[in-house]
Amino acid sequence: MSLRLPGPGVLTAWLAATVPAPLILFEWTHRWEEDQPVSTALWWPVLAAPVLAAVLAARQPRRPAVAVGVSKLVTTVLLAVSLAFFRWVVPLTGEARWGRALLGGAALAVAGALIGYAVGGRHPRRGGPASWRGYLIGGLAVVFGALLAQSTVRLGAEDSTIGEPPREYGGVGPYTASAGRFTAPGAGAYAIFAVGFSPADPDCRLTGDDSEVRAAEPVSVPPGDYGSDAATYAWVATVRVPTPGTWTLDCRTTDPEASYVVGDLPEIRGAVGEMIHWPVGVIWLLGAVPGLLIVTDTARRRRTPHPAELS
Repeated sequence: MSLRLPGPGVLTAWLAATVPAPLILFEWTHRWEEDQPVSTALWWPVLAAPVLAAVLAARQPRRPAVAVGVSKLVTTVLLAVSLAFFRWVVPLTGEARWGRALLGGAALAVAGALIGYAVGGRHPRRGGPASWRGYLIGGLAVVFGALLAQSTVRLGAEDSTIGEPPREYGGVGPYTASAGRFTAPGAGAYAIFAVGFSPADPDCRLTGDDSEVRAAEPVSVPPGDYGSDAATYAWVATVRVPTPGTWTLDCRTTDPEASYVVGDLPEIRGAVGEMIHWPVGVIWLLGAVPGLLIVTDTARRRRTPHPAELS
């Protein structure tokens, strides 16, 4: 008797359904100025728990206690991982009852495991060598995983921002009130926001009274949805002002209609506040890991002879 733990395909499906799916669906179905509350995001892993438990129980050896126990344990661990993501990595707005969510998901996992065990007994799973389709599925998971990882970081940062819209001090472009000059009330870091559909990769520089030029630090994954009802802003760069006073902002871009404003730094809770500054390639790689595991597992299984082929 050997236990069957979830493979890369099952883990990929779980992560996709419980991490990016809540953020992306909320973005598609709500107005841009609405932030997602954490309570709605937690429903996804809780309701996905019985489905995962059923799949795992159907794959276990034909002993009820083993099938239900292993399925519940593995599902509870993965449920805790997804809950931890929304607790510390992307802490969305609002409050949540974390213990109740974990216990509720674990209880649903037991029900799902019982159903999966019953269904698996009537329809036994036949093993076989890995199909070439595993490479196709893994390749698609690599591409979509990289794209979803970047979207997850961006949407998570937007919905984890706390406080009022950032205060503006001035900007440059046809849609700003000032002609590139602004007054910084104090020394420190300030955010540069792209107005509307302005390009997110401008070459912005700051010049003071002593002609000192300071280049802005670009934000790798610019979060948006800042600003007011008149226009939405995206945080595209950070500039550090050494002294208070009047400064001139110059942002060069290929769009002559682009506008950029200087304002206070958004306050983003959780690890996602640092992740938006990571190199984009690192975020893509993290998202591609599940797909790479599927490809690796497919290659391993195709190299390993199946017992039926040895008989």
